[in-house]
Amino acid sequence: MKSFLSKKMLRLIVLMMVLAMSVMPLASCGGGSDESSSGGDTITVVDHADKEVEVPKDIQRIAVCDIFPLPSVLAVFFNSADKIVGMPAPSMTAAQNGLLGELYPEILKAETGYIDGANVNMEELAKLEPDVVFYSASSPELGEQLTEAGFAAVAISVNKWDYDCIETLNNWIALLSQMFPDSDKSAIVEQKSREMYDLVQERVKNISDDQRANAFFLFQYNDTTLLTSGEHFFGQWWADAIGAKNVAKELTQDNSVPVNMEQVYDWNPDLIFITNFNEYYPEDLYNNTVEGYDWSPVAAVQNKNCYKMPLGMYRSYTPGVDCPVTLLWMAKTAYPEQFQDIDVIQEAKDYYKEVFGIELTDDQAKSIFEPAQSAGGGFAYQ
Repeated sequence: MKSFLSKKMLRLIVLMMVLAMSVMPLASCGGGSDESSSGGDTITVVDHADKEVEVPKDIQRIAVCDIFPLPSVLAVFFNSADKIVGMPAPSMTAAQNGLLGELYPEILKAETGYIDGANVNMEELAKLEPDVVFYSASSPELGEQLTEAGFAAVAISVNKWDYDCIETLNNWIALLSQMFPDSDKSAIVEQKSREMYDLVQERVKNISDDQRANAFFLFQYNDTTLLTSGEHFFGQWWADAIGAKNVAKELTQDNSVPVNMEQVYDWNPDLIFITNFNEYYPEDLYNNTVEGYDWSPVAAVQNKNCYKMPLGMYRSYTPGVDCPVTLLWMAKTAYPEQFQDIDVIQEAKDYYKEVFGIELTDDQAKSIFEPAQSAGGGFAYQ
């Protein structure tokens, strides 16, 4: 009897050991590679500054610093702006004068007073009690200040992918999907944006060199300042993406570049895109409403071929959720014959419904392509 019990106990002990060994690997991989060493309440992500950042798993309060398009991306990503407690004033201006504030009026309650440009008042920011703070990867000093102040600071880049707006949007959504897996939209955003990009490429690839539009991007503009995009800014990517020529490609400085009218006359663009980083419209060029500029010799003005860029959730030209729709609009604007079957209003409605589950009315979709003048305000130029 004693021998029987001993063998039985031995088999039981061995069985328990086998079960324990089989459970251990499952327990070790339960949190995945994002599980941080501090426990199950946080995850670790690699941001666009290639830094590991520990953030809470349950992020309920978000503040955005000097990355102006991001609040709109966040609101559309969540289909809600409830988590956004702080954002820059230029982001608020776009929300107040665009579709974003109409769809998500709660975003208009976000605080803006804690940031002026890239200068952040850490005490005011702390009052918002953010679980995570997003900042531009181009502002590493700000990132260090935020981290030293105790914030979970995550860098977002606008130029890491050589100003490619589609690739940048895809990477933004991919990072957000890691941080907020319940709202993961990385696959559908990448699929749809690539489809729309490829459609444009297929239709413009056979346009001969002498038939390609010579485009000028009027980025910022007032009575003392005229800024455009050279080779290393968003305008170059947009021009390449629609099969046009950026007349200012010879300018190799990063970001926006100041130019004068003599240069514009020399380039003589036949197509001008006016961004929503200024308050002016094609009529202002046609009628020379800004003192000190005479646009009348320019081909695009003579032929009434100047256009205000769309503003949906944010000012298109920079990366944002409107990029694929903007690309179709811009390609059709430059080459109406190649895109005569494309209804950009319907495309906008289909895109937002398919990708983000947002159903726009015809009027809401139409408003994307008829931006308010006041949306271009709030930018100080030197």
